[in-house]
Amino acid sequence: MANIPFPRLQPTTEQGPKAILPDLNIRLVCPDCKNPVPNIIEEFANGDLVCGDCGLVLGDRIIDTRSEWRTFANDEGDDPSRVGAAANPLLDGAQLDTVISRRDGGSGMARDLNKVHGRANAVKGEKNLIQAYKEIAAMSDAIGLTKLIADIAKQLYKRVEEEKLLRGKSTESIIAACIFIACRQENVPRTFKEICAITRVPKKEIGRCFKTLIRTFETNVSTMASEDLMSRFCSMLHLRMEVQKAALDLTMKTKEHGTLAGKSPVSVAAACIYMASCLYQQPQSTRDVAQVTGVSEVTIKNSYKLLWTEREKLLDEKKYGGFENLPSP
Repeated sequence: MANIPFPRLQPTTEQGPKAILPDLNIRLVCPDCKNPVPNIIEEFANGDLVCGDCGLVLGDRIIDTRSEWRTFANDEGDDPSRVGAAANPLLDGAQLDTVISRRDGGSGMARDLNKVHGRANAVKGEKNLIQAYKEIAAMSDAIGLTKLIADIAKQLYKRVEEEKLLRGKSTESIIAACIFIACRQENVPRTFKEICAITRVPKKEIGRCFKTLIRTFETNVSTMASEDLMSRFCSMLHLRMEVQKAALDLTMKTKEHGTLAGKSPVSVAAACIYMASCLYQQPQSTRDVAQVTGVSEVTIKNSYKLLWTEREKLLDEKKYGGFENLPSP
């Protein structure tokens, strides 16, 4: 179970006989020499396995595992590869299928053969998996996520399909929940509104799928904090590093004093960014902050009002040279 990505929290007991594994401690010893430290030579030219002391042939038709120096390409160029592309761990099956080329000089027969051959060799369920992987990759690119996060979301989606966990749920809802969990696991969280914007899935539907996956699989998902969102929001607003640091310090002070207790992490981050930008005379309008963070202007103003009331506890007046730059709520 340790090698399976996202194992179940309560793994089911294995039934049936266990598979017999090969004994890797077996050593090949020459029956004539019986040397405890055998001198076995692999003669790839003849394909024989020979004892280096007495010359006894111990095996034949061995496989040459060395690098290939010949070329097997049909066209011009160097192509020493004797195998196909690497196997995709996100797909099932041997993945050793032969593909008929579509090029036949324009007659169209090769194209028809390619379609028929593809339908005949299609693995059950693989088509849906490939389509889901394409959607995950497209959505990840849309919000600037790395390939690592997209691959984690694909692994989680495959586990959901293997366990047949979310039957009746739409594919878009499952994909949205997988991307949301992958972002949380890699410490680059995205808000529900950001995921809803790219997937067009209601927030409640994503939340239901998210809770089901968290209860079922082992994940390293931690609770989202305002500090995790600060860097990205400040970058999108083109704020200086000192403003970002001030907003981060203000967030920590707010948590210590419980000024914005009960507010969501996104609302806390939005209000702290708005207040820090005013302190450094780089004020951002509540509309701009609302567009970036996804928080309504009313929520930002109400949260800022609470911060402005407690400004003497949260901010060092000597460090900022007074609070004249802060607008009154």
